[in-house]
Amino acid sequence: MITRKSEREIEQMKLAGDLLVACHKEVEKMIKPGVTTMEIDTFVEKYLAKHGATPEQKGFSGYPYATCASINDEICHGFPRDEKLENGDIVTIDMVVNLNGGLADSAWTYAVGEVDEAGRKLMDVTKKSLYLAIEQSQVGKRIGDIGHAIQTYAEAEGFSVVRDFTGHGIGPTIHEPPQIPHYGLPNKGIRLKEGMVITIEPMINEGKWQSQMDSNNWTARTVDKSRSAQYEHTIAITKEGPVILTNHENV
Repeated sequence: MITRKSEREIEQMKLAGDLLVACHKEVEKMIKPGVTTMEIDTFVEKYLAKHGATPEQKGFSGYPYATCASINDEICHGFPRDEKLENGDIVTIDMVVNLNGGLADSAWTYAVGEVDEAGRKLMDVTKKSLYLAIEQSQVGKRIGDIGHAIQTYAEAEGFSVVRDFTGHGIGPTIHEPPQIPHYGLPNKGIRLKEGMVITIEPMINEGKWQSQMDSNNWTARTVDKSRSAQYEHTIAITKEGPVILTNHENV
C-alpha cells in the first residue's frame, strides 16, 4: 500500500534529510586517495549517534554496515572495506538516516583525487539525470515520466541505465511502494499524489546496463567492468511541486 505523509511527517523526514546531508558533507571532506571506505563507515555511524540518529540500513534484511560504498564498477550495495581508495577512483556513498522515526535516503558519487574526463562526464550526466527526473515529480504526473526523463537524457549522452534496481517509496520503512524505475515511457504507471515521498536514485553505467551479483549476495556490479555512478535524493510530492528533503544546497 502506498502511504501519503502528513506535513508533520514530511517535516520530520526533512530534519533527517538535513542531518544526512550534513553527514555527507563531512564524508566529502574525507574522500581522498589513501582513505578506506571502512573508515568512512565508522565515521558515519559515530556521527549519526552523536546527533541522536541511527543508520537505518544497518541490520535491514541482514545488511551489516551503516553505509553502502560502491567503487568504480560496483553499481550499488558495495560493502565498506579496508582497502585504500586510489587516485582516479569514483566511489558512491549511500546511507539512510533515521532521526526520531523520520527517514531520509541519499547517495552521492565522489571523485577520488583526479578522475579522468570520461569518469567526470559519467558523474555529471548521472547527477543531471536525477534533477531532470525531479522536475517531473509533480502532482498528477506518472512514474513513467520520471524514468523517461532519466533514460532519454542518459542514453543520448552515450550511457546506459541500470534496470535491476529502482527508487522507491520511503517511510515508515526504508523500502515502501511504489517502485520508481529509472527508465520507462511517459504517461505510464502510477499517478503521483500529494503527500507521497519517494527516492529517485539513477544508476548510470559507462557500458552495458546489466548487473551481476557478488558472492556476498548484496553487491551488484557491471557485467563488463565499466564504471557506474549514482546520485539519489528523497523527494516529497507537494501541491507546490517537488521538495528535495536531502538537498545538498541548503545545509
